[in-house]
Amino acid sequence: MADNPIEKLHEQEREQERERLRAQEEKDLEVESHRGARPLEGYAGGHTTWTGAQDDEAAARVHAGDADASWEASERQARLEPEPHRIDEDRD
Repeated sequence: MADNPIEKLHEQEREQERERLRAQEEKDLEVESHRGARPLEGYAGGHTTWTGAQDDEAAARVHAGDADASWEASERQARLEPEPHRIDEDRD
C-alpha cells in the first residue's frame, strides 16, 4: 500500500468493492447451483391463473410467421433491398 492517505483511502474503497463483488458472485453461484424453474423478476411470489397452454396458444398466433419473415428479411438484406414499410407498425 502507498503512504499517501488519499491512496490508502482509494485502496480501501477498491477492496470494499472487490469484497462486494465477491459476495454477489457467491450469491449468483448459489442460485445457479440449484436447477429448476426460475420465477420472473418481481413475480416470485405472485399468484396467477395463467397456464403454459395459454402461452403456447398466444405464441402460436403472434409468432406464426416469424421464421418466414426472418428468412425474407435476411434475403432482402443479402440483396441490399430496403425493408418494406409495414402499415401495422404505425399503430404501435
